[in-house]
Amino acid sequence: MTKVPSLNYPQVVAAFERAGWRVVRQKGSHIRVERASESGTLKATIPAHKPIKRSTLAKLLKDAELTVEDFIALVR
Repeated sequence: MTKVPSLNYPQVVAAFERAGWRVVRQKGSHIRVERASESGTLKATIPAHKPIKRSTLAKLLKDAELTVEDFIALVR
């Protein structure tokens, strides 16, 4: 099992965009993204932190229904 990387928020937002998510809005230090899926609209809030904590990123990936391996492939 691959560890969740520690990344800065621009890298995370770019990876989410490559996965089909779109930035809806930004308010303060939080970036809201969403994506349509079979079960409805998925929403996630990415904190604009440098770096984002691994535990926070792990929760984001779980909510986004992405595996760590798939996410890492999107980052590179």
